[in-house]
Amino acid sequence: MIYLDNHATTRVAPEVLAAMLPYFTEEYGNAASVNHAFGWRAAEAVERAREQVARLLNCPAEWIVFTSGATEANNLAIKGLCRLGTLARPGTGKSAHPPGFVTNAAEHPSVLDIAKRLRRQGIDVTVLPVDRHARVDPQQVADSIRPETMLVSVMLANNEVGTINPLAEIGRVCRERGVLLHCDAVQAIGKIPVDLQQLPVDLLSLSAHKFHGPKGVGALIVRRDGPRIPLEPLFDGGGHEQHLRSGTLPVPLVVGFGAACELADDAVPRPLGSGHDVVERSRPLPDGRGTDSARQMAALRDRLWQRLQSELEGLSLNGPPLAKRLPNNLNFSVAGVDGEALMSSLKLIAVSSGSACSTAEPEPSHVLRAIGVSDVLSRASLRFGLSRYTTEAEIDVAVAEVAQSVQRLRA
Repeated sequence: MIYLDNHATTRVAPEVLAAMLPYFTEEYGNAASVNHAFGWRAAEAVERAREQVARLLNCPAEWIVFTSGATEANNLAIKGLCRLGTLARPGTGKSAHPPGFVTNAAEHPSVLDIAKRLRRQGIDVTVLPVDRHARVDPQQVADSIRPETMLVSVMLANNEVGTINPLAEIGRVCRERGVLLHCDAVQAIGKIPVDLQQLPVDLLSLSAHKFHGPKGVGALIVRRDGPRIPLEPLFDGGGHEQHLRSGTLPVPLVVGFGAACELADDAVPRPLGSGHDVVERSRPLPDGRGTDSARQMAALRDRLWQRLQSELEGLSLNGPPLAKRLPNNLNFSVAGVDGEALMSSLKLIAVSSGSACSTAEPEPSHVLRAIGVSDVLSRASLRFGLSRYTTEAEIDVAVAEVAQSVQRLRA
């Protein structure tokens, strides 16, 4: 079976696995053990990985707080700031009771479910609409900010339709109004540049398994070059990770996270223009890997869409134009077929119809609903996520599989 669901997770790169293995069997010390060399070497490995993450994001290593993944990082960022009655606005010392939280309808469930919980706790929550491309309008963000607003959360890149949000502009709006900005950047790493010297983001979440690292490790980036951000930990016990995330660090996973960041740094092309919403396009690299493999993914994704359109009628692209979305993303709906029958008919390729974190819910994609796609077409949608390992031959198999399945269902 050909794996084309790389928004859900990715294979661990061989280089990442090789870096991790010694820390399972040879260098198995606890990074918090300060009395012997096993602990010292584990701590050195953790700090080396922290530096690798920091280099990828162009920020100081002390901004990195390791977590179990982006879901925990999102919870730490948002709940850590918005717990009722515990907050002070940065730099003012004034109580914010209750605080305000602003997000949008196309966010990942790990943000939207937090918003629902905060609302039940009495916190003022605003969920902004998005446009037909799932893009968040900076002016709407500006209009939504009120005196009690504490935090805005906007993802950098959408996990279903690949939309790249104007984070630089949204960040400037938040700074002008003295409001913190959190960003779930999980899908962007390894596909587009993420530079924290350019992006005015205060808190940023990422997961290693989305860019060829191991599952079970991620980070929350906490900006520390301005007023202190008053985060409360989700749980206590030992004061690890700058007292923000207690618990024994999974050293092998952290090492793999760092190694994956090095690979991701090589994968991203330099932007042609200002901002972070431009992905350079060129001919694919011969082996699909190495420097600028994002170009390779974009070229193969374009081939996939062009060939599908030549084989089938009644396809509608969901989200922004291909040149304006993540280079590895394709999401489209198929008219005239039953969605469940379409998914079950695909035997040779692994794809999805939405977020892997919401597949337990029978409802159509909340992102497609937010951009105005009907429930019928939402259910008959396919999301392709390419990776640095995707080949042209695999794309051609995928085209044939989808075309044959749709033609058979329409017959």
